[in-house]
Amino acid sequence: MSARLLVFDSGIGGLSVLREIRRQLPSADIAYVADDAGFPYGDWEAEPLSDHIVSLMGRLIEHHRPDAVVIACNTASTLVLPPLRAAHALPFIGTVPAIKPAAERSGSHVVGVLATPGTMKRDYTRELIRDFARDCHVRLVGSSELAPLAEAVMRGESVADAAIRTEIEPAFIEVDGKRTDTIVLACTHYPFLIDRLKAVAPWPVAWIDPSEAIARRVLSVLELARDADGVAARPGRAYLTSGKPWPRQLTPVLAEMGLEGEPS
Repeated sequence: MSARLLVFDSGIGGLSVLREIRRQLPSADIAYVADDAGFPYGDWEAEPLSDHIVSLMGRLIEHHRPDAVVIACNTASTLVLPPLRAAHALPFIGTVPAIKPAAERSGSHVVGVLATPGTMKRDYTRELIRDFARDCHVRLVGSSELAPLAEAVMRGESVADAAIRTEIEPAFIEVDGKRTDTIVLACTHYPFLIDRLKAVAPWPVAWIDPSEAIARRVLSVLELARDADGVAARPGRAYLTSGKPWPRQLTPVLAEMGLEGEPS
């Protein structure tokens, strides 16, 4: 029997994580839920957001009955994993800023973290820096605009290079003659901008996308082996919490992930 997964994000950025899960485990039965009614999470205060997600997740788990839940959102993961794990007897795989691998990879020891304001100010993020990047200068950049810009790009809308560059420039710094050489993409929306990010970056850097590691974690938690090459993707479903139909512009994106958009 294939694994039944619930993949959850505030918007459509979590599809970057789902894409990698599909690549490693195409046989999985996947329901993707985008909480567009609550988007963007980065603008919420911590307590109301936690209450909102915990309540919503309870209803989603009851409806979808997953074997595991992937929280494909850094802002949510840095806040609600403990209460979710306390409330439900099933695995939750979170998405947290990839600060440890960035610190290990950086040669200059100057690392930028592109996040939402919510992820940037979480104690969890600070603890990751303290535990794994003590010898690095880490510049946290909380953008309230970059995730909406990514959603606009995914919807086929025109987004100016200057708008993207404005959001990422603060992550590019020089400290004691050494420049940022590694950038953590601490929001699942951002990998969909990777070509644009590379094009407008002030100088070349390594971009750290945690999606592959999250997919491997799913396999590990469920004690599954990666599917053999050639296994056909099992059709999945995508839901919006607002109950609205998915925008027509996103039909090709959903189809690429093997998903059919449905109202909630």
